[in-house]
Amino acid sequence: MTTATTPTTDPADPAEKQPVGAVDRFFEITKRGSNYATEVRGGIVTFVTMAYIVILNPIILSTPDVDGNTLNGAAIAAATALTAGVMTVLFGLVTRLPFAFAAGLGINAFLAFSVVGSVTWPEAMALVVINGIVIVLLAATGLRKMIFDAVPVELKLAITVGIGLFIAFIGFVNAGFVTATGNPSPPVDLGIGGSVASLPTLLFVITLLAGGILIALRVKGAILIALVGGTVLAAVTNAIWPFGLDFGFAGGIVSLPDLSLIGAVDFGFDLSKVGVLALVMIVFTLVFSNFFDAMGTMTGLAKEADLADATGDFPRIKSALVVEGVGAIVGGGTSSSSATVFVESGSGIGEGARTGLANVVTGGLFLLAMFFTPLTSLVPGAIAGAALVLVGAMMLSQIKHIDFTDYRVLLPVFLTVTVMPMTYSIANGIGAGFVSWVVVNALSGKAKTIHPLLWVVAAGFVLYFARGPIEALFA
Repeated sequence: MTTATTPTTDPADPAEKQPVGAVDRFFEITKRGSNYATEVRGGIVTFVTMAYIVILNPIILSTPDVDGNTLNGAAIAAATALTAGVMTVLFGLVTRLPFAFAAGLGINAFLAFSVVGSVTWPEAMALVVINGIVIVLLAATGLRKMIFDAVPVELKLAITVGIGLFIAFIGFVNAGFVTATGNPSPPVDLGIGGSVASLPTLLFVITLLAGGILIALRVKGAILIALVGGTVLAAVTNAIWPFGLDFGFAGGIVSLPDLSLIGAVDFGFDLSKVGVLALVMIVFTLVFSNFFDAMGTMTGLAKEADLADATGDFPRIKSALVVEGVGAIVGGGTSSSSATVFVESGSGIGEGARTGLANVVTGGLFLLAMFFTPLTSLVPGAIAGAALVLVGAMMLSQIKHIDFTDYRVLLPVFLTVTVMPMTYSIANGIGAGFVSWVVVNALSGKAKTIHPLLWVVAAGFVLYFARGPIEALFA
């Protein structure tokens, strides 16, 4: 005698794992082993870890240009939040990947401390737009990936490390921790007369150490917490021992975003101030920085999310590269600098985010942040400097992946990393690394290992370094 039983569904039955609902099918949420709650949580965590860019970007882009003009801080903050929100949502919808976008720290530093010494801010942002158009064309034709594969991984990593040191050096200088002596030797010194003797610099040190502790403890949003905590501490200190800070809320905490910088680009370059060759090399450097930083970051994030194959490729890679180029166009068009994929997206991935739905959440929060941009004006320069040093230190961690046992690798990497902060120029560091790589390897028996495209890039940088005499010759 047999007993009739109600059939049960095997938990491992593939039918149980099929997506339910149009949103699930579109983002492949169930297919990638995730769920709505996890994607929302991942999106929120990514926003918290990235939100500092809305405060930091206006500070970096506050440098006067060649005509002595500066960009409005509130307008930069609003444009930064708007661009980050739009590009993050767009990337999530097009690629279905959880990689959030915002103004790239390396590129905005290059614009602020290298480019606007020769051109105006509207002209600099026009160059960013041109850079984005070039990247879109390279990505759409497949050339972008070909070029990426041609450059030695050591140089790609060295660029990230060098930019990290450069950003950190800017933070030290802005905080008064490192000061110029005005003497041939030593050219710089610690604080005032070799000691940390001012309240702003002391607040910088406290914020830096507090942020470092939070990052070491893997606290989500550590940099944002450090910025907020340092600002509060600065306000309390200023109330007891005034040192010139203004923490008033004359305009209120919430306001309509100032979008006056959207479309403020100028393609009518004044060639009497900057030569054609210099403009070409600026665009070349922008493309190069944008190009490799984004591809390296996306590859690393895809591996972290278990979405990459053995070769490092990930779903919809061509679309991802095209949209990343669009981020540069949009960032230039809004005067917020090139928007690119942020490595902080790894925090959301660590929370389980696997799809573009997390991006929709992150992007939505950035759009909401546009209405709170008055808060960004409260952060003192010394506190922001601590955040720059923290970011620089994190970028330095990439050096662990470089093998220094071969001097053919060691010297070009060393020059890339050190020339950037020492000459206050990302372009100089990249150029020094590429030229030295080609020369040292070619003349030490490794010429056949150098990709033809690398020869072309190195030759371009030789022209860049000799642009003064060349421009004088043509003039």
